Amino acid sequence: MNTRTLSSPAIYQMYPLAVLLSIAIILILTGLGLREPWPADEPRFALVARDMVETGQWFFPMRGGEIYPDKPPVFMWSIALFYAITGSLKVAFLLPSALAGLLSVFLVYDLGRRLWTVNTGFTAGLLMLFTVQFTLQAKTAQIDALVCAWITVGCYGLLRFLLIDGLWRWYYLAWFFMGLGVITKGVGFLPALMLLPYLAYRIKAKGNIPVLPHQSSAWKWWLGPVVMLLAISLWFVPMYYLVSVSDNPALHAYRDNILFKQTVTRYADSWHHIKPFWYYLTSVIPVFWLPLSLALPWLLPTWWRDIKLLDARILLPAGWIVLLLIFFSMSPGKRGVYLLPAVPMLALISAPYCKELLTRRWLNRLIFGLCVLLTLVFVAAEISVLMNAKWVHRALAGSDADISGFFLSAAAVGIAALVVGYRQAMWKSWAILISGLWLVYSTWGYLLMGPMRTPIPVFNEMEKILPEDSEIALVEFSEQFILFSPYPVTHFGYHTPTDIQLQAANAWLERQGHRYLLVDKKQLENSCFDPAKATHAGFAHRRDWYTLDASAKTPDCVLPEQPVIQYSR
Repeated sequence: MNTRTLSSPAIYQMYPLAVLLSIAIILILTGLGLREPWPADEPRFALVARDMVETGQWFFPMRGGEIYPDKPPVFMWSIALFYAITGSLKVAFLLPSALAGLLSVFLVYDLGRRLWTVNTGFTAGLLMLFTVQFTLQAKTAQIDALVCAWITVGCYGLLRFLLIDGLWRWYYLAWFFMGLGVITKGVGFLPALMLLPYLAYRIKAKGNIPVLPHQSSAWKWWLGPVVMLLAISLWFVPMYYLVSVSDNPALHAYRDNILFKQTVTRYADSWHHIKPFWYYLTSVIPVFWLPLSLALPWLLPTWWRDIKLLDARILLPAGWIVLLLIFFSMSPGKRGVYLLPAVPMLALISAPYCKELLTRRWLNRLIFGLCVLLTLVFVAAEISVLMNAKWVHRALAGSDADISGFFLSAAAVGIAALVVGYRQAMWKSWAILISGLWLVYSTWGYLLMGPMRTPIPVFNEMEKILPEDSEIALVEFSEQFILFSPYPVTHFGYHTPTDIQLQAANAWLERQGHRYLLVDKKQLENSCFDPAKATHAGFAHRRDWYTLDASAKTPDCVLPEQPVIQYSR
């Protein structure tokens, strides 16, 4: 078996960082500008960012004219900035996550280089890129990739300060980016947990560790949290002031929701994504941390061996990963993406053992077997398409997309990966397979899935049946219907009870103009409407959609007893 390390060829030795970043750019940026924002979160953030640029109101995020109170505006600002620069929302909405991913790759490479060798840094960067969760989020417009980058900067600064040069600027840099992480998505303070395993390390090692400048000047340690608070105040102080001087109850609700419900309440008493304590261990790590999760049976005893030898390079990141896992497991509300910030440190402490791991016969067999399984899935999917299986019709839902070419390309990548892995080294099959699949997904997959993951086909059909000067209203809406609508849109509040929204829509339909309500089949079955007078507008997001005007109302329709706020876009 060929067990050469990933960086043995000469091309890696001359310019390792340039090669690593080139691979990262290809995997992460391929497909940029080819697809629209997809549910669940992307259309919301893209809509908010577009409204910021078009209305000039940047400080308080607005979703179709209504304040969006669930997240601070930092991530939306980043999309809006790139939208203002490029003029293309299809490019801008993915750039923040992509650039955050590239930054994380560089930081892990640099830590590996400084703590071990250049080869270790290069390998750590590749391990990140080949880990499913990391590259998936770098290619997705969710907040998590940006938060992961800020948290990685925090870990980078602390590790440089604690283990490499002891320069206080790295300590304060870490706390500053923790502050940016807090005002991006609340949990940016997590790198501070690394100080706990460091304290344990100092106590255990006693006088057997190098003396660094940070071992004195105790008061300087307390300046770190102050720096974090200063970073938080860049957003918090003007936000709090603007809300305080305003008599707008929506702004007061925004402040209270951001400061309490979306932080303390969301963590301690979550109202959705409720999962058991062991959810991350059984449902997230085994799948989303592939292929590193396959290596854990060999990595865990190796890490433990070096931790007992007080190797702080392993002890600090490994202890931090455990604390992060405990922190998120203690909250009843859990999502797999919450563990993303652990991936950079996981890759960092796995890379030094990569050469040793690649000699493990059973690990190679596991990796190769996984690639065989995935390839068989794509082959079976292609055969199902050729045989016109029922599930294909359900998946396409009337789309004329060429799904056969997608599965054929994915299967071809899998077969090529297996051939190389069988003839050279089995572990190489994963590197080839995952890289090829990301490229197929980012090109053919984007074009294939676009019509199925946006309401554009519905609006295309509506343009054939509605007058040009039409207006539409939405009930119990999703943001993508506002983002992609070619018509002026009215809605009645994202959190307004559905029955109240329907009552308000009834009153709205009675006014002058070409007014239409866009509803799904479930809402159409409400006794207020006559289904026979509704017009089918297509299928999107696993639902049939219909348009109806005031003539479709039945005598059972009621008007709202109290005025309902309307939001227009």
